[in-house]
Amino acid sequence: MKLFAALSRLLRILFVVIRYRLDDLVLELPLPWYLRVCGYLLPWRWLPRRTSPHSRGQRLRLALEGLGPVFIKFGQILSTRRDLLPEDIADELSFLQDKVPPFPPQQAVALIESQLGAPIARLFARFEQQPLASASVAQVHTARLHSGEEVVVKVVRPGLKPVIAQDIAWLFLIARLAERLSSEARRLHPVEVVSDYERVIYDELDLLREAANSSQLKRNFAGSPLLYVPQVHWDYCRPKVLVMERIYGVPVTDLATLASQRTDMKLLAERGVEIFFTQVFRDSFFHADMHPGNIFVSTQQPWNPQYIAVDCGIVGSLTPEDQDYLARNLVAFFKRDYRKVAQLHIDSGWIPKDTKVNEFEAAIRTVCEPIFEKPLRDISFGQLLLRLFQTARRFNMEIQPQLVLLQKTLLNIEGLGRQLYPDLDLWTTAQPFLERWMKERMSPKTLLRNLQTQLEQVPHLANMTRDLLERMSQPHAEDPPPPWRERRDGGILRLLGAALLGGGAVLAANAGSLNAIEAWPMWIMAAAGLYLVVRR
Repeated sequence: MKLFAALSRLLRILFVVIRYRLDDLVLELPLPWYLRVCGYLLPWRWLPRRTSPHSRGQRLRLALEGLGPVFIKFGQILSTRRDLLPEDIADELSFLQDKVPPFPPQQAVALIESQLGAPIARLFARFEQQPLASASVAQVHTARLHSGEEVVVKVVRPGLKPVIAQDIAWLFLIARLAERLSSEARRLHPVEVVSDYERVIYDELDLLREAANSSQLKRNFAGSPLLYVPQVHWDYCRPKVLVMERIYGVPVTDLATLASQRTDMKLLAERGVEIFFTQVFRDSFFHADMHPGNIFVSTQQPWNPQYIAVDCGIVGSLTPEDQDYLARNLVAFFKRDYRKVAQLHIDSGWIPKDTKVNEFEAAIRTVCEPIFEKPLRDISFGQLLLRLFQTARRFNMEIQPQLVLLQKTLLNIEGLGRQLYPDLDLWTTAQPFLERWMKERMSPKTLLRNLQTQLEQVPHLANMTRDLLERMSQPHAEDPPPPWRERRDGGILRLLGAALLGGGAVLAANAGSLNAIEAWPMWIMAAAGLYLVVRR
């Protein structure tokens, strides 16, 4: 039965491709000659074709809508990159943000009543049957609680899981074939990428997870003039239903309305960048689906604009190590310190350890110098990443799955910022924040907090060491150890402590920074040694 469903889905995909003649779009790309020959040999290209009433952008949008949520998500990501797409295609794909055809309201009502266990009239004083917005995974209806609060009710589309499962299965098949047939594909880890995307899209189907993410993001920006997140009404939330405060704002892409209310567009664009870096480096918790359909602007103070974020179904986070390496890479990159960029890539394990630093530095310089001849406001991160991707092939640089969401979010922010304010200087906006964050990481307060966290682990480390030595010196655990053995064990532990203290001192003498992420083994070693020496 599963095989039949998979084949049925494949035929559906092929039917949509032929119906909207997407092969014409592919053949417009600069393909190798053998792929172009294969394209022209496709059977349906020899059949008479009717003149399509739709433009190429409309055909692509309609095809993605017809193929379902996995493909609609892909179109949403593309729609934010107007600097990488023809204008007609970007305009059409923008309709995928919140104008996906809705499903019948009767199904929405039935699902809400099933999830919340009560009739609609008992749950809400008013419920609008006509959806306010419809997206790839869910649609939204407006309502009023009996307490008088205006809310929105988000409902997951019925029957999504089987379709998503079939699409993901085909993506896995393509990824495994690519890894088997191409060394270049193996370097990109397509199976890991598909696996990560599978987790993300299934997480979006759980609205309780989205509600929890929204609450966390709201706490992170409580009282902030930068970002407002609507309040979640937890009593009305279930896995397939989410009820939250209704917000009133201008869609971030409605430039005419924003201009008519005299919104400070430069400040608005800069605050978008600041929000991104605050989420990534201060909170390590960032909204990873910041396409224009999820972002609004408050109408209350146009001269001091505030963003409103909805749909927190996809969030990302970074480890302290990734935060540190990312910040240092960005600072070195924009200072044109290519040597440091190359060394950081090697130290972080993003490229093999045996890579020659000078060769990698020269390759980075060759890519970046022509770009940096332009004003910083004219530098596109999207185009830069494409150039670096081509250069990285020589050095076997591997895609980092933990950074995929971050890269996507950064591209979204850049595309949105340039749409709001074309002269946005991304680096001038981000540099002060990054430098301030790195300075705070070196502050005595942060050092003391990190040391306190590491010292909390010392008793556990010492107990593990003692238990290990006791097991080594006592073959028969049931026999009580003689007094001379206890004295000997105490001496061994003190000797071990002295060795740990000495090793920590040697590492401290050679360490570049006592507060760097790499220095934590030194602190633990020294603290454990001190504990073992002075313990009674």
